[in-house]
Amino acid sequence: MAVELRWGEALTAEDLEDTPDDGHRYELVDGCLIVTPAPNLAHQELVGALHILLHGACPPGYKVILGPFDFKAGPATVLEPDLLVARSDDFGPQRIEQAPLLVVEVSSPSTRRIDRGTKRLAFEAAGVAAYWLVDPDGPSLTVLHLEDGTYAEHAHVTGHDAYEASQPFPVTVVPARLAGGG
Repeated sequence: MAVELRWGEALTAEDLEDTPDDGHRYELVDGCLIVTPAPNLAHQELVGALHILLHGACPPGYKVILGPFDFKAGPATVLEPDLLVARSDDFGPQRIEQAPLLVVEVSSPSTRRIDRGTKRLAFEAAGVAAYWLVDPDGPSLTVLHLEDGTYAEHAHVTGHDAYEASQPFPVTVVPARLAGGG
């Protein structure tokens, strides 16, 4: 199925409704389309391990959701983080339109620059309180917290070092355990 895009005009969230279900991830940042390939097995295993960890620590009144699930940050910005955490009441059946409390991206060679640049700036502008970047190579976790409207690095842990999160709820993350390193 082909989708015809308007020439010279920014896309909107409604335009994404016509994209094919072909395994690619379609996102918008300020009306610009970002298309990334389906993730590989190692990426999905790491995302799954993070989901299990966060879901197990999640208190009542919150939800931990696996991507793809739309976060509509504005009329021309729709993102699909690998994982997101938000208050249960903020979710709609198709998307969330309130800033999540936490978004998590697991980097891969095809997404690393987007995750650390374009998407970081978009999550920051949307007011997402915490952004975790997980890099399977290493493995490592970089934790960013929104401070006065800008992300500041709160922590960076590698291998078997532990990160004791307090936001959005208490949980201990050890990158090597997520990546299957024990």
